[in-house]
Amino acid sequence: MAMSVSELEDYLRDAFPDAQIKITDLAGDGDHYSCAITSNAFKGLTRVKQHQLVYQALQGHMGGKLHALALQTSAP
Repeated sequence: MAMSVSELEDYLRDAFPDAQIKITDLAGDGDHYSCAITSNAFKGLTRVKQHQLVYQALQGHMGGKLHALALQTSAP
């Protein structure tokens, strides 16, 4: 079971509508992605809290339908 780039982006857009999102499929298998997200939602938050917000946006699919996600988060 894998997650498509468009499905991953849909989850992230729903949670961070203002975000600039760049997703790269690292292995071509739909299980290993790199994702860079810039959003106002991350302003004033620690990197850990930013990543927690992203994992929440994925609605429990991290570690299941989505095996690996290398994250880079930042505020504008």
